[in-house]
Amino acid sequence: MLMAFNIFLLIVGFVLLIKGADFFVDGSSSVAKLIGIPGFVIGLTVVAMGTSAPEAAVSVTASLQGSNAIALGNIVGSNMFNLLVVAGFCAVMKPYKIEKVMLYRDFPINIVLCALLLVLMLIGNSLGLIDGIILLVGIVSYVAFVVISAVKNRDTSSEDVKTLSPFMSILCIIGGLAAVIFGGQLVVDSATFIAEELGWSETFIGLTIVAVGTSLPELVTSIVAARKGESGLALGNVIGSDIFNILFILGSASAISPIAVDPDAIVNVIILLCVTSAVYIPCVIKKSIGRIVGFLCVLGYVGYTIYLLMTTI
Repeated sequence: MLMAFNIFLLIVGFVLLIKGADFFVDGSSSVAKLIGIPGFVIGLTVVAMGTSAPEAAVSVTASLQGSNAIALGNIVGSNMFNLLVVAGFCAVMKPYKIEKVMLYRDFPINIVLCALLLVLMLIGNSLGLIDGIILLVGIVSYVAFVVISAVKNRDTSSEDVKTLSPFMSILCIIGGLAAVIFGGQLVVDSATFIAEELGWSETFIGLTIVAVGTSLPELVTSIVAARKGESGLALGNVIGSDIFNILFILGSASAISPIAVDPDAIVNVIILLCVTSAVYIPCVIKKSIGRIVGFLCVLGYVGYTIYLLMTTI
């Protein structure tokens, strides 16, 4: 009976995610056009932070409860899913060019942060208060830099684009975000219950079920954005979410309660760093993400999941 009820909640969560993401993208794109800021900047900040709210809730709660495997695994798994599945699947649907500033600023920052996370983990075999403060200072600096740069380079052209009214734009963002967050939480809770009933380990749950569940807002939002031709918002959401996950979520979780680091966690962060760097290479060469690269990304995630099945269960 409980299993059937959780399957029902899983379906409800998916519906909320899809419809919420639809409204959220419309509102965010409209705001970007109304104030003359490129869509990818909104994706890197507002959309990225909003769709990462489930990761924040899960990781901070897990840290408070001492479930370190879920707290850290959620972030590493979510970033892997975002990069390989979200960005990859959107490219398979509709290949897209990468904004120059994102290609040479934000994507490299994401790679550097993966390396920084690895170094912090290796130094003390844990992520503690000092590490948390370093990461939190990083997110404040990053967001301030992105916003200031966007304001300085505001698009003042008189392009005739259809936008919603300011009130409707804000309403769509708030309502859509609420549905996305609540839907994501429903999916995570129900999927975690189902996984535990099947006897899977906490590490595997954190790296896969919880990570995928909390990344569903990024996936649905980016797919909807790509379908609407907002490729900058779609990729900006992925890169911004990955940066936000490491700096803000892990920063908050480790500042609240130290997160112990085991060898498996270090290996997974090394894999994340290698995969992020590998995906960046064709992006620099082509200045875009095509269907072949997108397909390889999705295939890479399938391989990573098989690796987890073999090593963590």
